[in-house]
Amino acid sequence: MCGIAGCIGTEDTATIERMLDALPHRGPNDRGIHTHGPFTFGHTRLSIIDVLKGHQPILANDGASGIICNGEIYNFNAIRRRLSTTYPFTTHSDSEVVLHLFQEKGPDCVRELDGMFAFAVYHQDQVMLARDPIGIKPLYYGFKEGHFYFSSELGAMSLSGVPVVHEFPCGHYYTPEQGFVRYYDVPVPRDFLLTDTDHAAALIRNALKHAVKKRLLADKSIHVGAFCSGGLDSSLIAALAAREIPHVHTFSVGMRDEAGKESDDLIAARIAAGYIGSNHHEYTITETDYYDALPGVIQKLETYDPSLVRCAVPCYFTCRLAAEEVTVVLTGEGADEIFAGYHYMKRLALNKVNAEGRRLIQGVHNINLQRADRMGMLFSLELRVPFFDTDMIDLGMKISPDLKIREQDGQKVEKWILRKAFEGTGLLPDDILWRYKLQYTQGAGCEHLGERLAESEISDDDFQRIQEQHPDAVINSKEAAYYYQIFRKYHPQDSILKSIGIWPGFDFDEERETVSGTITV
Repeated sequence: MCGIAGCIGTEDTATIERMLDALPHRGPNDRGIHTHGPFTFGHTRLSIIDVLKGHQPILANDGASGIICNGEIYNFNAIRRRLSTTYPFTTHSDSEVVLHLFQEKGPDCVRELDGMFAFAVYHQDQVMLARDPIGIKPLYYGFKEGHFYFSSELGAMSLSGVPVVHEFPCGHYYTPEQGFVRYYDVPVPRDFLLTDTDHAAALIRNALKHAVKKRLLADKSIHVGAFCSGGLDSSLIAALAAREIPHVHTFSVGMRDEAGKESDDLIAARIAAGYIGSNHHEYTITETDYYDALPGVIQKLETYDPSLVRCAVPCYFTCRLAAEEVTVVLTGEGADEIFAGYHYMKRLALNKVNAEGRRLIQGVHNINLQRADRMGMLFSLELRVPFFDTDMIDLGMKISPDLKIREQDGQKVEKWILRKAFEGTGLLPDDILWRYKLQYTQGAGCEHLGERLAESEISDDDFQRIQEQHPDAVINSKEAAYYYQIFRKYHPQDSILKSIGIWPGFDFDEERETVSGTITV
């Protein structure tokens, strides 16, 4: 995983060098910059594939072609075999495959890629940027004096001097000639195409096994692990990884309450890890830990939305723990969106369930995926998300909603078909497979800490004043106000703040049973 920064239309190495200075956490192993005519490309590298020779920008044709890429292309070996008879490869990097595929097919090359990515590539006087279908990897852009600047994070964009920053839309590519072109959209639900339990379960098992296996891609020197909170989603991913990697490293965090009782996730994760035989690591968060981490989390998260911040803090500690052992980690993100895992979805009419899932998937790049990317990259840790494989999404949009939410023992069970798919397989014990869903913060035992802190620090008068001074910001609680003050400390530029978009209704606060917008760039 890496950080990228660049500009199109001018040679501006000084600005791109400053932008790279804001991205060392995304690429601690290497750094490079290259200018070709009106293109200036910069890159910071976290080495995962072709550790020794994968320096970027990767160049060809004596510098007349080049690429910078943040991400992983899982089908690069198959593409490489086809292209190797025509193009001379100088590395074993998956990114070089994209470079030669662009030489061959132009912008349509992006339609062949299976992976998570944000890249910029040029060949002679042609240039293109692209972002992966779901938005797993971040990318931002802006214009200054008619020139196009781009980077992986808001912090770097704030150093570019552009007056307004925009998010590069996921599932799109960009060329100066065509502008933005959509190449992927989440499939429209086909609710009753798959209605048979056994058939759907078999397809889910095969799709998830394949999605996990291809995300274990890395050089032999790079260790791959898995988050394991003891919940269904992460435990399934960890268990499937454990079948490919003996004694795979797994990671979990949680707290103890005032009576010394451990949080649910710590207890359940031990059960799951013991069952799959992983090399398990855990960290117990204290209240002091939580409050000390909060400012840095908000700074790097690049948002102040309370729902995201609450979940980002335990994610921060899990990533910190994992980075001590591995460079790549698999997570369970995506199962709730695809298989109707949020409790509020039980209250929807069945014919609305898959449409709601599609809506959530379309917006998840600004929510859970933003959290995963920023917290992982803070520790130079690459997070991979098997459930968000496009084949898995396509499958999910074909499964009848009455297989996703089904009554069992007098209660509606979320993600029923996902649980059923692995029942009796021996992959996980039943008490993990059928464990009741908890929010990340509930399972970790820290769901109320930020709210409690804000209540003690923000008076009623302070709350009203902050709302009045910042009418364009969504500040609906003292917690949001407290986080917003921290956010402004690290991102004070009014020109950057004007670019903040409000993404309505993509995050559900289950405790308050309300849908809130997400504030992000």
